Amino acid sequence: MIAAPQRTRDGHQLQCMEIWGGNRAVEDTVSVFGIDAWVLSLPHAGGQQGGDIHYVSMCGSGRIARFIVADVAGHGNAAAGLASVLRNLMKKHINRVDQTKFARDLNREFGLVSKDGSFATAVLATYFAPTGHLIICNAGHPAPLWYRAADRRWRPLVPTMPEQVSRVRNLPLGVVEPTDYYQFAVSLADGDSVLLYTDSLIEAANPAGARLGLDELLAILGRLDGSRPERMNHEIVDAVRNWASPVPLDDDTTLLLLRHNGTKPPWPSLTTTIRVMGKLIGLVDY
Repeated sequence: MIAAPQRTRDGHQLQCMEIWGGNRAVEDTVSVFGIDAWVLSLPHAGGQQGGDIHYVSMCGSGRIARFIVADVAGHGNAAAGLASVLRNLMKKHINRVDQTKFARDLNREFGLVSKDGSFATAVLATYFAPTGHLIICNAGHPAPLWYRAADRRWRPLVPTMPEQVSRVRNLPLGVVEPTDYYQFAVSLADGDSVLLYTDSLIEAANPAGARLGLDELLAILGRLDGSRPERMNHEIVDAVRNWASPVPLDDDTTLLLLRHNGTKPPWPSLTTTIRVMGKLIGLVDY
């Protein structure tokens, strides 16, 4: 039986300099300027903690929101240490649009994990509210999936897609050195959605031993109502379980669905500015 995830009634509106998430079972709604997000994280075998990690952060001005989904080999407490590391990295880079330094730090931490014989993958997504761009950096993780409201179609978010842009407010995009990760951006329209997820969905196996795969996942998404994001995470998981039945999903499962709403951050008040400065110099906790 799947443990009931923690859930809040009305979701959570992130405040400036706030970081939200972890590796626990959860079902919730999180909002930042420009993006509403629905997260569903189901640890393996009904556990309360899993190897999937998710975080959302918002910078001091509300202009920069960052989303990360990571998958650490193993279950339960195996991911707790890396979850703490990721939170500290989110805190360190919370006010930076350019996520290349974050990716380098993340690569170093993943290298330490691999020395223990395990591995981790992650996808970073930074939303820049003034321009409506979503900047993607993928570290060996399944590619995010993008739903364009204009044509009602899902597609993978990859560096080779023709819709990518080369700059965001003079921020050059491309290969993140010294890794071979690519940082690229797309422009989101109101009503567009982006799905970050862990590989338990595409790795689901049916009784014949076949894997679901990306094409079948895209077909499942194409049959769902993309205009109702509040229901989609459960509908996706249910559809994958039905496809695989009676074989259960044999891994942690996490979905982070982003919906672009187009709202812009207001000009910060004096109180907000003072509080942000206090957080930056350590006088106020995150």
